[in-house]
Amino acid sequence: MDEEANPIKDYLFDYIKSSQTIPELIAQKKFDIVIDEIIQNCYDKVVTMGQKDEALGVLATGILHYLLTNALLNAQRKIEYNEMELDIVIPDIKTLEKDSKMSLVICIPKSSEKNIIEEKITQLEKIQPTKENIWVVLSENVPLERKTFVLSKENSSFSKIIFEIAQFSNVGGANKFKILRI
Repeated sequence: MDEEANPIKDYLFDYIKSSQTIPELIAQKKFDIVIDEIIQNCYDKVVTMGQKDEALGVLATGILHYLLTNALLNAQRKIEYNEMELDIVIPDIKTLEKDSKMSLVICIPKSSEKNIIEEKITQLEKIQPTKENIWVVLSENVPLERKTFVLSKENSSFSKIIFEIAQFSNVGGANKFKILRI
């Protein structure tokens, strides 16, 4: 996907800017409610804007980028590393290189085909040997031996991801500021 102009990201950020409730919810650190609101109000339009898995992948990436910034959690997104594109690394590549147990790699595959997702996870394991620190965001529930979050209109587990990331950061000690006390 082209980084400059993306109609899904534009739609997402236009929605966020026009929302009366999102700034207040962010101030209250109610990130799960923010995610639920965005999904309820943007999901149907986004899935008509491209191939479903890819469109929802762009939506998930946009939401995470926006909320990680607002939660003051260190993260790098869309980075090239060892000839692989990584979706999101928390806190950063330097930490991943030094201590994989202190780093989280979030994979947002643009597919719901299990073999394609597992192949991507196998590639990620070469740079993140701590298997439980590879999390996957999916557009539908695909059984994987990983922590997964599903971005869907019903039964979405994606709304819990920011709190789980904050918990990971706080337990790992990577979040020196302890912005989110969970």
